[in-house]
Amino acid sequence: MKAFIEGISNLTLSHVVMFIIGGILIYLAIKKEYEPMLLLPIGFGIVLANIPFSSAIGENGFLTILYNAGIKTELFPILIFIAVGAMIDFSPLLQQPFMIFFGAAAQLGIFLTIIFAYILGFDLKEAASIGIIGAADGPTSIYVANLFAPKLLGPISVAAYSYMALVPIIQPPVIRMLTTKEERKIRMDLRMNKVSKTAKILFPIAVTFVAGVLVPSSVPLVGSLMFGNLIRESGVVERLSKAAQNELANLVTLLLGITIGSTMTADKFLTPTTLLIFGMGLIAFIFDTAGGVLFAKFLNLFLKNKVNPMIGAAGISAFPMSSRVVQKMAQEEDPTNFILMQAAGANVAGQIGSIIAGGIVIALVSSIV
Repeated sequence: MKAFIEGISNLTLSHVVMFIIGGILIYLAIKKEYEPMLLLPIGFGIVLANIPFSSAIGENGFLTILYNAGIKTELFPILIFIAVGAMIDFSPLLQQPFMIFFGAAAQLGIFLTIIFAYILGFDLKEAASIGIIGAADGPTSIYVANLFAPKLLGPISVAAYSYMALVPIIQPPVIRMLTTKEERKIRMDLRMNKVSKTAKILFPIAVTFVAGVLVPSSVPLVGSLMFGNLIRESGVVERLSKAAQNELANLVTLLLGITIGSTMTADKFLTPTTLLIFGMGLIAFIFDTAGGVLFAKFLNLFLKNKVNPMIGAAGISAFPMSSRVVQKMAQEEDPTNFILMQAAGANVAGQIGSIIAGGIVIALVSSIV
């Protein structure tokens, strides 16, 4: 009873605010089903870390041990990429290879946000870590933030995953602002060439080699993603593929989420810096969407068969939410318009684009600082 009273007496307004933030994330995960596999453990991790004198964190706390073993070593993000690679079917991209350009154009927000963050007073490593929120890829954000700005890992991770969950809310207004009703009605050729098994097997190997030669710092990220995909497409290790898609993905997601939450203690999270990070993250997502749409509109100046510019917005890495958003918007304008496969092609291209962009950021910043 004495310990309980002592604990209550040490509760501060900051602790209460963090409990509310954790509760909001748990609410969004359960009630709204926004990225529940991550927001739920993150929210509960926040609660565990902000209880006064919590033994879950600290020198022998199990959450601190998980942080040192899985995030500080960058193990969890790498394992997540193996699982994600095993889940992804790159056929829509292989059927329409030019979609890779949309995956590149939709990374615009990363580099613009780095510039803005640097202008606002963050050092280059911190600015790079904030900008990478625009990758719309949680593991990449964690990987870069842990490398360059571990003190900002909590808010950067939560911002990245929160905005990924809010893609259906963030993207539509930006797309409507940049396109006309007629552009959103544009139909695209539904004929798709069949992708051979050989092509599916060679693709992850080729991407790893090319990306590794051009951007060596991207090898841990793109290599793990493509290794997972090779396991899937090889057809000879079905048990490994299913284990990566299910047991590995579930276990690492669980540990990653609760560990990220544990980094969000009141003294580190309730600062003006956190608000700036969330603001910059939103800007990054907006510019990602705008970059993809504007690139598609630019291409249409030269193409005979026009591209629905909404496809460009699907070039962010938030898979498959973004492609679903684009398809839904197309059918709001014309219920018979079906562009999901093209959007999915751009969306999986965004998976590759975000990782390579992350590698480029790492290489550039490391060479400067």
